[in-house]
Amino acid sequence: MPLGTVPFGIVLKTVPNRTVPNGTKIGNMLKIGDKMPQFEVIDQDGVVVKSEDFIGNGRKTIVYFYPKDNTSGCTAEACSFRDNYAALTAAGYNVVGVSKDSAKSHTGFRAKYELPFRLLADTSTEMLQAFGAWGEKKMYGKTVLGTLRRTFIFSEDGILERIIEKVDTKNAAAQILE
Repeated sequence: MPLGTVPFGIVLKTVPNRTVPNGTKIGNMLKIGDKMPQFEVIDQDGVVVKSEDFIGNGRKTIVYFYPKDNTSGCTAEACSFRDNYAALTAAGYNVVGVSKDSAKSHTGFRAKYELPFRLLADTSTEMLQAFGAWGEKKMYGKTVLGTLRRTFIFSEDGILERIIEKVDTKNAAAQILE
């Protein structure tokens, strides 16, 4: 299976029977109780990462989706996870960030801000789509297709327990630890 693909050709839509004008299909957001979608992408070091890596390891997993490395909101969110990483791991969580940026971009972002967790490169947006973190949003008064900032928290067994749609970037970790 090629990197960045979702097995079985899973592509969900946010709006039933609808594709956006450029032909891109966009995903339904997961629901509480759903199993973590299968994925295979690379991290900042080019290492293949699969959904199975986060299931059955005795830790809950935080998968947070963010639009772009080195932007103010995304940096604030990443630094919130960094600054609270010890508390999150002590509470039994894995942390992983995902954007459509390249592995090279993630390498620089991770180094610049000394992020202690993995960043996954979903350049094809297939993982974003499978989780429902890719879709239409308003930006500067226009409707655009892009990454929807969302955080998903999965149990040790890969079952979705919580979704944070209104992420407070400066307090992203606190939203989980509260």
